[in-house]
Amino acid sequence: MSLLEGADLTKIYGDGCESCRARTGDSAGTNQCPVCGSVVACADVNLSVAEGEVLGIVGESGSGKSSLAETLALAADDGGEGESGSRIEGEIRYAGHEGNLLEVDYETRHRLRNGDISLVHQHVRDGLELDFSGGGNVAEKLLSAGWRNYEAVRERVRSLFEETEIPVGRMDDPTHTYSGGMQRRVQIARALANDPAVVVLDEPTTGLDVSVQARVLDTFRRVQREEGVAAIVVSHDLGVVRLLADRTLVMRHGRVVESGLTDRIMEDPHHEYTQTLINSVI
Repeated sequence: MSLLEGADLTKIYGDGCESCRARTGDSAGTNQCPVCGSVVACADVNLSVAEGEVLGIVGESGSGKSSLAETLALAADDGGEGESGSRIEGEIRYAGHEGNLLEVDYETRHRLRNGDISLVHQHVRDGLELDFSGGGNVAEKLLSAGWRNYEAVRERVRSLFEETEIPVGRMDDPTHTYSGGMQRRVQIARALANDPAVVVLDEPTTGLDVSVQARVLDTFRRVQREEGVAAIVVSHDLGVVRLLADRTLVMRHGRVVESGLTDRIMEDPHHEYTQTLINSVI
């Protein structure tokens, strides 16, 4: 049974026109409409993720994977209208909620983002207040969900630091003094703070050295399996998706061009673009 489903998900930057879908995508070789100039970040995307499952979304820069991740994580605050003049269409269904999540009011969206669906941002500055302490960044998530007892909050933060392998002794240090890998793990701890059902990770290894990437990914994989949380992992790096994902979607020019079990896609890619992606790292 699906925990989270997306149906015909579309995100367009600009006014859009009748030609946007027909004249963009993989067959057109572009995601910018030649008629009105709007950018079709993603269009007509269908996906699902089950409890405890990890879904990978892979593609080159500009393929629409991050726009899709933000949409699934309810990152826009005002329903059908997103940031920077974007327009969002389609449906997101969640097993713990009736109706389309893209149509909920601000309070419901806030509650879902604090308790059910969490996002680990691609850029650390989007996900953390670097002048806050590391513990303060995680505590903020708890406070937003209604936690009020100081000792309970401190204990929960301490537990999350241990779980994500962040030195507890650094809990009160400003986050900007942490290494890049530690900052990424603080984001993961923050995302897990209120026991969400789904965590969306957008390019979780961006800007990290290879050895640090491995540690961050191993930490997340261990915690994800122990907690049984579902995850959607977005990356341009096939190695990340191979390590974490049970199933994978391949995106190009805002469209899903291939999907299936990760092992099958890696060993027997059907689409020419997927073959090119895999051959480029062999």
